[in-house]
Amino acid sequence: MLKIRLQRVGRTHEPSFRLVLTDSKNSTKSGRFKEILGSYDPRQSRDSLETERIKYWLSQGASPTPTIHNLLVKHRIISAKKINVSAKSKKAPETKKPVVEEVKPVADDIIEPVITEEAV
Repeated sequence: MLKIRLQRVGRTHEPSFRLVLTDSKNSTKSGRFKEILGSYDPRQSRDSLETERIKYWLSQGASPTPTIHNLLVKHRIISAKKINVSAKSKKAPETKKPVVEEVKPVADDIIEPVITEEAV
């Protein structure tokens, strides 16, 4: 499956990115891509996108990453709602169940509490 994603090309502490079309199985740092579709500089808010090529590849079935999706919505290349990428789905922290006390008679008149903790 083809993906449109960002590839970092900037220097240390000076990020700038290319928009590239690549196979989804390629890693982001592999450097292998099929086509360069534009560039994005978040520090200076400069974007240069090849709109026609992006529309072509989207029509061919390429899927953008959530960040690229938001960038395309911002430039009105596609019309959709933005995706919240800052709040990634995280599992809720597991809470321990309260300690349950069971009363177990040992003798006729002696009652000894037994404390058990249920596994989560």
